[in-house]
Amino acid sequence: MDKKIEDLKMLFDEETVQKRTKELAAQINDVFGKNEDLTVICVLKGSSIFCCDLIKHLKMPVQLEFIKVSSYGNAQVSSGHVKALDLTLPALKDKNVLVVEDIIDTGCTLKFLIDLIQNTHHPKACKIVTFLNKKIARTAQIEPDFYGFEIDNKFVVGYGLDYEGYFRNLPYIGYFE
Repeated sequence: MDKKIEDLKMLFDEETVQKRTKELAAQINDVFGKNEDLTVICVLKGSSIFCCDLIKHLKMPVQLEFIKVSSYGNAQVSSGHVKALDLTLPALKDKNVLVVEDIIDTGCTLKFLIDLIQNTHHPKACKIVTFLNKKIARTAQIEPDFYGFEIDNKFVVGYGLDYEGYFRNLPYIGYFE
């Protein structure tokens, strides 16, 4: 691996990450309320840490599901081609759905997922939350309903985001020059 932790620059520290995650949960609570069930779909692997922190602060009954897709492989930029690795989902017809993503850049992966969920499962509502929103790289017509931070075109790691499978465990968001 050619990237080292010593080369990492801080973008959002742990306190900022946790504060913003709680704020996002509060926004989601306001939209969905606490009386209706919510099916949370965590997009593996990157959003797993964010998702687990987020759902701790949700007030409604939550059903947690996991799916696995990839458009990166070991690259630093999206290939633009979505590879479905595991899309097993329960019945979502007429349910409230929240798709949790770590970062949206080109939007290809999320567009693929949302189209699949809406056209195949017909949920009552389908919302998107992402921790990082990289609008500058967007090629697909999709925007999150909730996002933590908008970022420039930086290659970021930490809080679930990785480089060649490493750095996911960092409790903050950093970037490489």
